[in-house]
Amino acid sequence: MADVQAEVEKLGSSSSEDSGSQRAEIFDRPTGWRRYYYHPITQVSMLGFVCFMCPGMFNALTGLGGGGQVSAVDGANSNSGLYATFAFVGFFSGSVNNVLGPRLTLMLGTWGYSLYISAYLALNIHPSAGAFVVAAGPVLGICAAFLWTAQGSLMMSYPTEAQKGMFISIFWAIFNLGGVVGSAVSFGTNFKNTANSVGNGTYVGFLILTLIGIFIPLFMADPNKMIRTDGTRVNTVRHPSWKTEFFSLFVALKTDPWILFLFPMFFASNYFYTWQFNDYNGAIFNIRARGLNNFMYWTSQIFGSIFIGYFVLDQKKLRRRVRAFCGWIVVFLMIFVVHVWAYFYQKTYTRATETPTDAYKIDILDKDYPAHVWLMIFYGFLDSMWQTYAYWLMGAMSNDPAKLAVFAGFYKSLQSAGAAGVWRADGVLIPYMNIFLSTWCLTVAGMIFAAPMVYLRVTDHTDIEDEVLMHMDGVEQIEPPSVTMTERA
Repeated sequence: MADVQAEVEKLGSSSSEDSGSQRAEIFDRPTGWRRYYYHPITQVSMLGFVCFMCPGMFNALTGLGGGGQVSAVDGANSNSGLYATFAFVGFFSGSVNNVLGPRLTLMLGTWGYSLYISAYLALNIHPSAGAFVVAAGPVLGICAAFLWTAQGSLMMSYPTEAQKGMFISIFWAIFNLGGVVGSAVSFGTNFKNTANSVGNGTYVGFLILTLIGIFIPLFMADPNKMIRTDGTRVNTVRHPSWKTEFFSLFVALKTDPWILFLFPMFFASNYFYTWQFNDYNGAIFNIRARGLNNFMYWTSQIFGSIFIGYFVLDQKKLRRRVRAFCGWIVVFLMIFVVHVWAYFYQKTYTRATETPTDAYKIDILDKDYPAHVWLMIFYGFLDSMWQTYAYWLMGAMSNDPAKLAVFAGFYKSLQSAGAAGVWRADGVLIPYMNIFLSTWCLTVAGMIFAAPMVYLRVTDHTDIEDEVLMHMDGVEQIEPPSVTMTERA
């Protein structure tokens, strides 16, 4: 362990020097067509299209409830395995990202989505292939951990401090367009479907899009060549030994323990999907209504992320600390709006009343459908606001991509741990009301635990100490440079 710590301190010292020199030096941005290709917005947009093609199609499929099948049991058990492996691998995926680099890590993470969707296609063709679906879940969990950690590292390191909310919103809007397009395809192809499950054409369309997404990272720019809009170079991600990188998880917690206050928020951030998709959308609507609900849900996410990211978290007239509190209040209030509303619907049905194959399902032509779909729309608002705010808080803690990769790994790991538990609960047929109430309580608790971190840790500007992952006691301190940097287009 001593040699590991010595290497950590050595890396920390060199990283500090590099960080200090990069902050002091302003680089000229590329000219010609390279000016647009190497622009941070272009690269974040390409990153969004990777997630449009892969996680976006996964979201469209999951949002149908039960993966578009009549029975949600195989899908619930598959998702339980998916998020269990995601939770484990996510704690180390930040280190994998630092060693392999974001582009390779991103590409490795994409192919699991094609496997997962092909499993549902196989199940649609061969009803006895449920084991394939269950087995594909854990494999996707490993791949998803790599993809989302690389995504988080890039998305949070490319913008300047004043742009992070906008960049997160841009990514989130493009990413959720995947769910919108996928849902529209599902709704259109199943509009006259009376079987209460999607047809093969839906799965084939999703599979083709995920295969396209695998190759997009090949066309993305090398992060080491990226220059932010203010002329500062994106910090180079270090490539030390695997042993040192795993030790960096401990160092990140030691040097920035405030991240622990966000762990309950991370844990709850995917927990609510189970009730929304399986126990509400999948339980009481027929297949075409489920498709339309899904379309409205992912569309509303685009507007929710833009609202909180651009109009709240990047509001230039307010200091960053004030914006942090405003974001907290907006998300906290939205939690109660949607859950009080949903509680009155949940009281009207149970698993016993909705499980029978002859149970009545709400259709888009029913008079009570509009009120029910509006709840899905507001849940979409809440989800996008929650995720955008969580990423923004992590981005407010540091600008170092290596440290942010570790934070993103923590985020996705705990997020998946919560999801694994609730998907398994749904798989063993825990009452709908129990899952709903646990969802409500966890989201409230997540925001309450985050409040001290917002108050005590978020500052108006990121300090130089927050730039360096490997900062430890005894390492030479680098003073912030006195160079004044102006924003460039």
